[in-house]
Amino acid sequence: MNTRDTLATELNVLANFNPVVPESYKDAKVVMLGNLHPSVQMAVIKQIPVRPKLVALDTMNFWMDNTLPELMEVIAKIDVITINDEEARQLSGEYSLVKAAQKIQEMGPKYVVIKKGEHGALLFNDDNVFFAPALPLEEVFDPTGAGDTFAGGFIGHIARTGDISFENMKRAVIAGSNLASFCVEKFGTERMENLTFKEIQERLLQFKLLTQFDIELS
Repeated sequence: MNTRDTLATELNVLANFNPVVPESYKDAKVVMLGNLHPSVQMAVIKQIPVRPKLVALDTMNFWMDNTLPELMEVIAKIDVITINDEEARQLSGEYSLVKAAQKIQEMGPKYVVIKKGEHGALLFNDDNVFFAPALPLEEVFDPTGAGDTFAGGFIGHIARTGDISFENMKRAVIAGSNLASFCVEKFGTERMENLTFKEIQERLLQFKLLTQFDIELS
């Protein structure tokens, strides 16, 4: 379940979606541009009079295949991009994810988050690299929506803390991975609808134990 084959894409109501940003949202410090047509993403950017502290974008191969020039215009205006490993390779033309991230940063984003499904996620910023593992699960029921859940957890942490440093971005990646690990446990949004804060805290501790170790160098 770590790869996908797109057989068809039906935009439905999103094909003619024209977002209107409410006045009360126009002073947002953090903006997340969802995985929609680049023209929709650009329309949101243009409605915000003062540039936010951080602008993040999620996109996919469909937009790279069909609207690449428009997508590149949006990418040039953002701070963070979240894509999966296949999309990073397609966008950059590089197989190595390190080289891919370098090329994507040259397009505009300061931070590149590359999602690798059951193999975790990578965060790149200049020469800094951070790897967040995916929590080993006994069973993955449905991976649909895990990427969106990751993006929500990631940007939610940034919005809550207001800290856009690399160190806090690392924590945001863990927060996103934490929520995504719940999403895959049931079909659709079922698991997220009944998720408790206690469960989130307990699983966050699991992530901490998974990545902490002591080593003696001699």
